[in-house]
Amino acid sequence: MKNLSVKTNDFKESIIRGMTRMAVKYNALNLSQGFPEFMPPKEILDRLERVSHDGRFQQYPIGHGAINTREALTKKHKKFTGIDFDHETEVVITCGGTEAMATTILTLCDKGDKIVAFSPLYENYKTQCAMAGVELLDVKLDPNNNYNFDANELEDCLKNNDVKAIILCNPSNPCGKVFTLEEMTIIANLAKKYDLYVITDEVYEHIVFDDNKMVYMASLPDMRERTICCGSLSKTYSITGWRIGYIFAPKEIMNSMKKVHNFLTIASPAPLQEAITVGLNFEQQYYDNLLNLYTTNRNILLDGFDTLGIKYNKPQGTYFMLIDLGEYLQKSGATNELEFAEMLCQKVGVCFVPCESFFTQKTNGIFRIHFAKNKDTLYETLNRLEKLKQVF
Repeated sequence: MKNLSVKTNDFKESIIRGMTRMAVKYNALNLSQGFPEFMPPKEILDRLERVSHDGRFQQYPIGHGAINTREALTKKHKKFTGIDFDHETEVVITCGGTEAMATTILTLCDKGDKIVAFSPLYENYKTQCAMAGVELLDVKLDPNNNYNFDANELEDCLKNNDVKAIILCNPSNPCGKVFTLEEMTIIANLAKKYDLYVITDEVYEHIVFDDNKMVYMASLPDMRERTICCGSLSKTYSITGWRIGYIFAPKEIMNSMKKVHNFLTIASPAPLQEAITVGLNFEQQYYDNLLNLYTTNRNILLDGFDTLGIKYNKPQGTYFMLIDLGEYLQKSGATNELEFAEMLCQKVGVCFVPCESFFTQKTNGIFRIHFAKNKDTLYETLNRLEKLKQVF
């Protein structure tokens, strides 16, 4: 038999998805893979029920998205960003945010090109770049300084490499950082100085806590034409299994993106596009309630970790945070984070993601957890973590 593609040699199985299987194996509380534990809004589910019996929505939709879905999405996006995209020529509905990012990278980059991303970073970026033959460079976010970045380090990276684009996940998965206007302006100015695209991953745009503000890169001066906005409806409407994402980009870029999207997935599911259009027309109160829910959940864990003496970063956005269990890993006899994560599942009954999946530098006992859970699950997680000192 002939050899398989050498590209797959650089692929690693998703640690996040692997942790879900581990949680099932040990019947542990799964705070690893970030899917909400609660149901989507009733209005969306009611519309899906009606759509499922309507013959108009059982076949292929228009490849770049059903027209009413694109219209509603563009209207919603303008309401929150102030940016006026054309629903016919500047948006495509994708199969989740994952396809949105993959389509963008494949459209912008040729084999041998380079992309910069901030570390810690979402694990998919590494593999998507590898699939495209793109070299992924990283600039560190400093965990000792609220995950801020060094502007000089970023410019040195851009100056010393022939970079094509910057990936900016804002708010950031996994650390929950929200980039300030000052930081966004620095990135924008460097993108213009070195003639780069900026690929924004804005999946968690509606989950921004306290006094932090969501700043959209495409809204900054002279950035609309070089920004590709990727997003997903999964987290906003608690429908991660529906796989509905999107890309906003200038017409000249979108013309090529539509072709890549068509040959990757053809189209996002027609019935689900029709059903989610209801959610895209929700009033502001829905988004306020969503933020209140996640603020409450975040604070339950913060208070609990304070009581337990567990170190953490306080997330500014997303429904993820990082916790430091290094002292317990050292006592456990485990040789790495993944091995210790299995011990946590087996002996404590909780499942978190080892951060070797996200950092390009070595970590020692840092785990990502998510709080898109019912309050009872969060309280039970804290109860189980009380056993850490006994078990290790």
